[in-house]
Amino acid sequence: MQLMRLGPPGAERPVVRDADGALHDLGGLTADIGGAFLANGGVAMVRAALEAGVLPRLSDEGLRVGPPIARPGKIVCVGLNYRDHAAETGAQIPAEPVLFMKAPDTIVGAYDEVLVPRGSTKTDWEAELGVVIGKTARYLAEDDDPLSYVAGYATSHDVSEREFQLERGGTWDKGKSCETFNPLGPWLVPADEVPFPQNLGLRLSVNGVERQNGSTSDMIFGVAEVVRYISQFMVLHPGDLINTGTPAGVALGQPEPKPFLRAGDAVELEVDGLGRQRQTFGQA
Repeated sequence: MQLMRLGPPGAERPVVRDADGALHDLGGLTADIGGAFLANGGVAMVRAALEAGVLPRLSDEGLRVGPPIARPGKIVCVGLNYRDHAAETGAQIPAEPVLFMKAPDTIVGAYDEVLVPRGSTKTDWEAELGVVIGKTARYLAEDDDPLSYVAGYATSHDVSEREFQLERGGTWDKGKSCETFNPLGPWLVPADEVPFPQNLGLRLSVNGVERQNGSTSDMIFGVAEVVRYISQFMVLHPGDLINTGTPAGVALGQPEPKPFLRAGDAVELEVDGLGRQRQTFGQA
């Protein structure tokens, strides 16, 4: 099943798409798909309601596809987590996960317009596996199962402005946190329906030209290791999002002149089983 939120920004309604592609309204079960829903057995509740046939059908005609989760408390990102991506940017393979934060209000829907920031000349793309936390993870031990703390997975686009990130004071966050810089979705797939998160293909194209084609099997630090590692430094709460890194093929790693994004460009990306995104870029 696929959890979704449909409707205008700030007024999305929770829905679920069943195995046959039919949409069902979740308004009778929950007001939204967020941390409280995930922490309190919301996924199991929806699955039981689907099996019982008690959820009303819904048409998605004319409805915007919003991000599949409400605004998270935080977005934690892992940098340089694919060997080929580290190599193309001239970076050393990190000995530990490289962490940075992305503002929670960057999340938009999978098909929403993304804005090139004012003054930007180096807006870049990054297709990523998004991991949504389902229960509080704090100081996970070696004998804990980090994947049991994951509620689900989603296609995530970690849009980045490289000048802001790398040339404007040495902190990555401001090159990652521009408005609309994290399209998410179109849906959230429950974790138990993605038993092998380290075997998913990721692909991205710009204006019809393929730029990224990788696999989560090439991560330096896998999902389980990333969740355990982050929990040593901060508490992961239900509804928090982790962006787990991107494979090679970003504009930053291309020969000159680097094909950074401009207003009018169209980007399409997908992760196996987690849905396809498409954004047209506009000017802030």
